[in-house]
Amino acid sequence: MLMLRFEKPLYDLRAKINELEEMGKRSDKDMTKEIQHFEQAAEEFAEELYANLTPSQKIQIARHPERPNFKDLVDRISENFVEFHGDREGTDDRAIAGGPATIDGIPVMIVGTYKGKSTKDNLIHNFGMPQPQGYRKALRLFKHAERFNMPIITLIDTPGAYPGIKAEETAQGTAIAVNLAELAKLKVPVIAIITGEGCSGGALGLAVANKVLMFEHAYYTVISPEGCASILWRDAALADKAAEALKITADDLLKFDIIDDIIKEPRGGAHYDYDLTAKNLKKKILKNLKELMSKSADELRNERYEKFRTKGVIAK
Repeated sequence: MLMLRFEKPLYDLRAKINELEEMGKRSDKDMTKEIQHFEQAAEEFAEELYANLTPSQKIQIARHPERPNFKDLVDRISENFVEFHGDREGTDDRAIAGGPATIDGIPVMIVGTYKGKSTKDNLIHNFGMPQPQGYRKALRLFKHAERFNMPIITLIDTPGAYPGIKAEETAQGTAIAVNLAELAKLKVPVIAIITGEGCSGGALGLAVANKVLMFEHAYYTVISPEGCASILWRDAALADKAAEALKITADDLLKFDIIDDIIKEPRGGAHYDYDLTAKNLKKKILKNLKELMSKSADELRNERYEKFRTKGVIAK
């Protein structure tokens, strides 16, 4: 498991425990008391550390290379998933994946951004940064879901839409804007989950939903902390300061009514236990599906529209 910078003291304690265990094996000396002492210290340190994470530390967890990606989660929360490819205009953006599946027997359409785990996979999936073709593919799947009255689940983990020249030449902004408008009009339930990074319009293009949920250590923001620091202070090294100011953690966004609920992660982050993470995710999805599927198409559409029209409104 890749160690994050702020976890080093905890890893040092665990290394000490391993050292004592090896010492006991080599010398036949009883090291039980010493081991128990360091195990207790490690447990207490871990409890305090993960209960008091700063925004910048949460961002490190959200960006962990071993964090569960689209496939890891879909394989664990659904059955009978069939991936659909292509935008029907000649391309297939691998940064977005999706297709029909069932969750506890309920037919749904699952669509999301896809990050790889290795350099090779990330090159295939463009590091989870969709191009216009990806948003068009997502929209095709949204429309397919509406046609067959299937609730839509989106899983979002992206540093943003791809900012390359080719993407701009093929109407990146337009593709995202069309998705925003079309998502708002859908007649089926839409549940969006920010599972890791949720940056800028690249995330919002999949997140105009009746319910927006967020993993405990994910972040959701109009701009990355590095980008914000570069604009405000001309120094990306001040990203930690920007992360504090942006209020981009799940706890902050729940208070501001930007999201509707937080999905608990295993201690230390989702990468420590994929199965528990998926179990918590599935529980929240089923709870919200039960609520939303009881509503009419007009109720779903009107509630979704009002939800996003009133974002950022400050009561006088």
